Amino acid sequence: MPVEVWGMIAVGLVVLLVGFLLVRGRLAAASGAGRILVLAPICEGSALAVFAAEHFLAPHDLAPIVPHWLPAPMFWVYFVGAALLAAALSFIAWRCVRWSASLLALLFLIIVATVDLPNLPRHLQERLFWTLTVRELCFAAGAMVLAGSVWPRSSPAGLMLMRIGRTLVGAIFVFYAIQHFLFPRYVPGVPLEKLIPAWVPAPVLLSYFVGVTLLLAGVGLLIRRTVRIAAATSGTVLLLLTLFFYVPIMLMELHTPLAVEGVNYVFDTLLFASTALLAGYGVDPGPASSSEP
Repeated sequence: MPVEVWGMIAVGLVVLLVGFLLVRGRLAAASGAGRILVLAPICEGSALAVFAAEHFLAPHDLAPIVPHWLPAPMFWVYFVGAALLAAALSFIAWRCVRWSASLLALLFLIIVATVDLPNLPRHLQERLFWTLTVRELCFAAGAMVLAGSVWPRSSPAGLMLMRIGRTLVGAIFVFYAIQHFLFPRYVPGVPLEKLIPAWVPAPVLLSYFVGVTLLLAGVGLLIRRTVRIAAATSGTVLLLLTLFFYVPIMLMELHTPLAVEGVNYVFDTLLFASTALLAGYGVDPGPASSSEP
């Protein structure tokens, strides 16, 4: 395996382990759905750290993605990597979360505006283009909910961030659910271009199950009294999907040319799962406090 693969996996596991050690106090204080929701920043931090490591270990592979009108593309690759790493550390340490979550949301929105949207005219009718574009928007929306949840309860800015972010996550869940019903042979979760491996039993049934989960969760996130259970349920399903579906695929691909892709799919789905969990923040007594931690 290349150093890139080992480095990404090692960073992800270390951040996840440290995160679990640091979250014990908040986990013990949580109850009900809050016990799974409180894990969201840890999962988010692990995934962000992996993608930060990819920026540092394989910068030349990512440089072509930088918009051509920006000078010094390598600088921007490293800058984004540093930003992702800073957000990851903030989340697992639960420090300065208001600012790190807000800036992370802004970073994802900038990526949508500068990388995705300029290509819209050429890829208007391509399923994969829309899947990738709304994925970055979904990640931004989850960070918005987290940022809003740690503002004072009376803050209009915090309430607006949570409302907009949760609505976006819910709408994107419904969009992805439809994708699962129309294209059930593609891998579930974030329905990209990879086909479900032949060894997976009942692949269509799996896609439909994840699709129904996302559809119900997407609607549930728009109804205040069901927000937390919708976030906890969908997040749990996506975490299980990461562990029992994508991790085995990654292990099978570790010694093949698809090794980096396998790692990316694992932590991309983990980031999607943490986004689902974050959508439940800021409603009733939750895992996120009403003031800066």
